[in-house]
Amino acid sequence: MEIPEGLLYTKEHEWIKIEGNLGTIGITDYAQNALGDITFVELPKVGDEVKQFKPFASVESVKAASDIYAPMSGKVVKLNEKLSTSPELINNSPYGDGWIAVIEISDEKEKENLMTAEEYKKYVEELSE
Repeated sequence: MEIPEGLLYTKEHEWIKIEGNLGTIGITDYAQNALGDITFVELPKVGDEVKQFKPFASVESVKAASDIYAPMSGKVVKLNEKLSTSPELINNSPYGDGWIAVIEISDEKEKENLMTAEEYKKYVEELSE
């Protein structure tokens, strides 16, 4: 299972890559693996305000439908439109081509509520026990 350094993680298995005041959001390798083959992604709209740890998108897989929670609060400024026709990008490349949205971060301090790669790795190992 892949857990890249330099990203921040939630207990609901989302990741955010912070660059300046922008944050690219996706779901982790652990999440896509647990969901199985992803068949549909419901994206937010550009301009939507998202709140930390509140649902802002959803994915459907052969196993279940699942909400995706915003790792930080902000305004959606960009979407991965490729997911509309190729939702499997999340399975194939959860940290690359399978990103979901980019937000303009409204509260930088919220990153203190997230886990580093090392902390997330321990969290996932505890879940597996």
